[in-house]
Amino acid sequence: MSKENTELKKAGLKATLPRIRILEALESSDHNRHLSAEEIYKQLINSGEDVGLATIYRVLTQFESAGIVIRHNFEEGHAVYEITPDDHHDHMVCLETGNVIEFHDEIIEKRQDEIAAEKGYQIIDHSMVLYVKPNK
Repeated sequence: MSKENTELKKAGLKATLPRIRILEALESSDHNRHLSAEEIYKQLINSGEDVGLATIYRVLTQFESAGIVIRHNFEEGHAVYEITPDDHHDHMVCLETGNVIEFHDEIIEKRQDEIAAEKGYQIIDHSMVLYVKPNK
């Protein structure tokens, strides 16, 4: 059984060809690459797959509900997806190029926990996005 089939079955999803192909597209993207539904669609069409954009959106929604992918809305009205990571990371988005840079910083993580504790809370989950531009 392929890795994709195993992941889909663990999530309670039937291993259909569109689901497998979409999961493969997400898994084969560069480590720091976050793909939109349109980019997945273009990639699949270019490789000869017959899958509609509506199917891709539907499958991505199913994957998100099942915890397979995380949807990010870095730019207004533009969602991108990444395979749910095994470890936590934050993001920087370049306002000039649109590039998404993943990073992890223990000092930032520790300080966030301290701030929450000072206010009487415990962080369950969080997302941090820094919007940046290149130094000139």
